[in-house]
Amino acid sequence: MGTQCAQKSINNPLPRTEEKPVKPPRYVSIFRPSVKLEAQQNKAPCKTMGPAKVAVPSPKNFLQKHSKEPKLPARKKEDSKKLPALSVPRRTDHPVMGIKSNKNFITANAVAAITGMPKKAQPMYVDRRQGEKYLLETSGLVPKYIFKKDYGVTPKYVTRRNEEIKRAQKEYEANVSEHLKTKAMKRLSDEERKSLVQGLKKKWEEVYHEFQGLPVQIDTISKKLRKEKLELQLKQLEHDIEELEKHKVIYITNE
Repeated sequence: MGTQCAQKSINNPLPRTEEKPVKPPRYVSIFRPSVKLEAQQNKAPCKTMGPAKVAVPSPKNFLQKHSKEPKLPARKKEDSKKLPALSVPRRTDHPVMGIKSNKNFITANAVAAITGMPKKAQPMYVDRRQGEKYLLETSGLVPKYIFKKDYGVTPKYVTRRNEEIKRAQKEYEANVSEHLKTKAMKRLSDEERKSLVQGLKKKWEEVYHEFQGLPVQIDTISKKLRKEKLELQLKQLEHDIEELEKHKVIYITNE
């Protein structure tokens, strides 16, 4: 009774049959047959895991002593007929008999010792009275480099580099002179430069005298401005005098 009342109502006068949603067909790739065929063609037994059965080594092939040590090649038999020129004589060989010499070796050795030049002693030096001996040539105490033919001669690369520097300096000066000619700049002579420096120094003394005449107490704006102006003039004059005294060559424009 309750189910019928639940099925029939104002909102739902007639019972409805439940409709199940239809699922779309599952996606199948178009490359599935080709991939399947390729996998079957490339498949081989024991391709990645190795052989199923490994041959068991024979118990007769066990590791023997000194079997892994390197072996020298077999020694060839030497021919007994081919002996070296300066070989030790054999025990069965007999010396050649009957050879005599008229040379007096005692007299010859005495004459060679008397007439021969004595052997020069090698120069050595020791570090202390009972120290070890050292070669004097390798010690650096022998002045052997000053006796060379090219000692004290300027190397060729230094001479070549100095010539290149001089040539570059001349080219730079020529370029500067051409640039100055194009700019119509005038070079100050030494007399003009000195007179200009003297005039600036005189001007500095006048401004400094005026600066010294300022009152001790500066309490107004006009006094502060005047003091700052005089200080700027003094600094500028000092800078100009220093530049003129430092640089000997000065160019000025005609503008």
